[in-house]
Amino acid sequence: QVQLVESGGRLVQAGGSLRLSCAASGRTFREYALGWFRQVPGKEREFVAVISWSANYTSYADSVKGRFTISRDNAKNTVYLQMNSLKPEDTAVYSCAARPLAVSLDYYNPSSFDFWGQGTQVTVSS
Repeated sequence: QVQLVESGGRLVQAGGSLRLSCAASGRTFREYALGWFRQVPGKEREFVAVISWSANYTSYADSVKGRFTISRDNAKNTVYLQMNSLKPEDTAVYSCAARPLAVSLDYYNPSSFDFWGQGTQVTVSS
């Protein structure tokens, strides 16, 4: 079991940057693949980024590639999402997710993750 708590979301102007954090409890954090998803009201949860337990594999949604960077610090049980060049369409609730061991082949599918945080609101104004 792992519990996840996100932080760092706030209101920011277009073109600005934010870094989201997701702190995890549990001694086996390093054994989990981690992902970030986002959701706006009335729409399905959308994949943003994923990172393997060793951080040697990452993948991004096309909409954020080149602007967002996912990273993790296993010593601090924390995964990060650095978001640069933010756009109004990035406005959403961002949630982190975890699944044991390897990144799933369908990592872009929320159902491939077992544990979720409560989310943090990111609002990008134009």
